[in-house]
Parts: sequence; C-alpha cells; structure tokens
Amino acid sequence: MTRLWLLTVSLMLSLLGPLTPAAAQSQQAYIIEIDGVISPATADYFSRSLEQAIEANAAFMLVRLDTPGGLDLSMRDMIKQIISSPVPIVTYFTPGGARAASAGTYLLYASHVAAMTPATNLGAATPVQMSPGFSPGEEKSPLEEAEKNNKEQAEPEPAKGDDAMTRKVVNDAVAYIKGLAELRGRNAEWAEKAVRDAESLTAEAALEQNVIDIVATNQRDLIQQLDGRKVNVLGSETTLNTQSVTLNELLPDWRNKLLEIITNPNIAYILMMIGVYGLIFEFANPGSIVPGTIGSICLLLALFSFQILPINYAGLALMLLGIALMVAEAFQPSFGVLGLGGVAAFVAGSVMLIDTELPGYGVNIGVIAGVTVSTVAFFLMALGMVLRNRHHPIVSGQEEMIGSVCVADESFSEKGKVLVHSERWAARTRTPLQKGDKAIVKALDGLTLEVEAMAKDEEAT
Repeated sequence: MTRLWLLTVSLMLSLLGPLTPAAAQSQQAYIIEIDGVISPATADYFSRSLEQAIEANAAFMLVRLDTPGGLDLSMRDMIKQIISSPVPIVTYFTPGGARAASAGTYLLYASHVAAMTPATNLGAATPVQMSPGFSPGEEKSPLEEAEKNNKEQAEPEPAKGDDAMTRKVVNDAVAYIKGLAELRGRNAEWAEKAVRDAESLTAEAALEQNVIDIVATNQRDLIQQLDGRKVNVLGSETTLNTQSVTLNELLPDWRNKLLEIITNPNIAYILMMIGVYGLIFEFANPGSIVPGTIGSICLLLALFSFQILPINYAGLALMLLGIALMVAEAFQPSFGVLGLGGVAAFVAGSVMLIDTELPGYGVNIGVIAGVTVSTVAFFLMALGMVLRNRHHPIVSGQEEMIGSVCVADESFSEKGKVLVHSERWAARTRTPLQKGDKAIVKALDGLTLEVEAMAKDEEAT
C-alpha cells in the first residue's frame, strides 16, 4: 500500500514538474519613452522596440508619451505597426503637464489601451503642413464656409486652389482618425472635431467622452488598472494579466541617437554648410584630401536628413545660389553687388529651408544668423586677400618669367643656353650673345625662351 502511494505521488510530481517553472515564470512587458517631436528617429526607436517585444512574446508594450506632434509619415508608420502588432500597445500620456497634440492624438486612437495622467491634455489634431495661408485658428476657414452652405442647402461654389487642397488634406485626416476610432471603439465624433476644429480635452474629460480608457495617477496605478482588462488584438480578445509581470525599459541605442541628431533641422543645416565649404576648399586646393573627405561625408549626411525632412527645395536652391554668388564675389570682385545678392539669397533660403509649421521642425534663427555671419566673414576675408594680391608682383608661373633678366651660358647667335633664376633654359635670339651677356626674356614658347640682348647702358643700371 505504501509503495502504491509513493508511486502515485511520484507520478503526479513528474506530471506537474514541467509545469511548475512555466507557472512560476513571470511574463515580460516592455516600456519605451517618447518625449518630443514624432520624427523618423522616433519611428525607428518604436519599430525596433516593438520587434523585441514581439520576439519575447511580451504581455504588452507601454509607451510613455509626451509630444507636441510631428511628421505625418513617421506617425503613420508607427500606427501601421500598432494595428498589426500581436502585442497589445498601451499609450500613456505622462507626466502631469504633458500633452499629446496632433500626431500624439492619432497614436492614442490607434493604441489598444489609451491612458492619461491627470493635468495632461490631448487634441489639436488639425494637419498644419498644408497650403500657404491656412491657419487652424482662423475664424472662418474655407471648409467651415462650405459646411455652412451645405446646412443652408445651397450649392457651394467650386473649390479653387488652396481651398480645394485644404479640404482634401482635412478630409483625409478626418477619415483616417475616424477609422482608428471605430477600430478601437472610441469616440469618433470628438475625433473629427479634434481634426476639423483643433479641439482639445483634459484627461478627465477625455475619459468621460470615451476618448481614452484609463486615467492613472502614476505608472503603478496604471499597471494595477490594466490587470484583467480585455483588449482586442488582431481580432482576438486578450485579457491582460499584470500581477506577475516584469517591466523592462528599452532605451534608444546608438543608431536611434545618431538618427535623431542628424535629422534635427539645425544639425542638418550645419552639416550641409560644412559639406559645401569642405568641397570649396578641396576644389580651391586640389589634393588637400581632408577638407574634401569631411565635406563629402557631411554633405551625404545632410542630404540623407533632407530626404526625410519636410524640405522646401526652393529654399535649398536659394541657399546654394547665395553661396555661388558669394564665391563669385571672392573670385570676380564686383564691389559688393554679387556678395550682397548672395547674402540676401542665402538668408532667405535658410529661413525657407524647412517648409512646415510643425513644432520642432524649423531652423533656429540664431543658427541661421551665426552661419550667415561666418559665411560673410569668410568671403570678405577671401575678397580682401584677392584685392591685396592684385598689387603684389607676380612671383611664379609664365607671367613671372616674362621680363626676367637672364645670362648667356654660352656664346650663340640663334639658339643656345641661358641661366635664369638659377635654372638652365634653352633660348632663341635675333641678336648674337656672348657668354656672360645679359638679356631680357620677351616670350615663352613651350620650354624655349625668346630673349633679347640688353643694351650696355641697361646692363650698367
């Protein structure tokens, strides 16, 4: 009987043994923090972090967010990954005083769980990179006028130019955010107002209007409220279990940091200028190698940055034109006409370079002023050196050889050898020369000098 009991217990332990580690093992959850403008660097950081969470079969990924907005392409790239993610994404606006404006609102609507800290706000999701003259704060936009006419059952006038573009961009944004709202079962009506009228909500109001799911005072409170919550992931209902979850924070790696640095508009602007100057130095002094190498690297990095930044190519063209005019002033002085025109074009192009009203995506005026002053100082210095050199005697080259005094190295009547600047040259003359006679170089034909004998009185002087 005892043996039977021991055998039974051993069998049960052998069956339960393999399950014990799995039951005791806590599930992983990953945390990332996005603080600032939504950029290509942000999208890369989000993408690489989500890949790690998926590989680890994480319980969820928590995104702590505080953003004034960002680039549409980067935002849409992140939203595509959220929608297709097998790992639930929890977006949490924190700390107090944070905001989720523009692109942040779209990210919230796309997330499986949306949470906010008290004293935070979201909204103002009207696209701002649109046609010139549009402002979300205008009392009557073309879109509002059209809506008013529709309500009055009157035929609206055909949209022209900028008005049509405004409608197109706004309607696209409205359809996009309403689709996200319907996907997550959130307030689609308010989402449309956030786009059309740039409306904003506090955390408490957002919870009341079914824009968000949770208001949590801190991260611990959020984790507690997530426990047992059911979310729809890729069409399947999943229940979050956060009681035994292990939180792992993922920090940006060197690649994310480098991408963030070079896609900063101010850094990209400076890199472009270093690249242009490096190439100018290399062309002016062939074989220097260092200026050309550094300039080429900086210019390639700048061009990569401009590829993914909202660049106004008219501004870039004006900048390059300004640099060309200042270079022309240095080599062909025009008493300031080309130089002043170059400075004006350079400044105008620098101001226009980043074509967007998005926060954080303009070139700082201080940076523009500093680079402009440095550029003007450089070309003024180059111009001064050119003007000074015009008054100096020529000391090298073919021009310097003409008019030089040579001494006959042998006696000859037509062709012979002469010494000039301690060098022995072949020479031709129409007047016979005796060894030691002095002559003047009149012309240079290849490696043969045309010389003329000096008069005796000239030799004496």
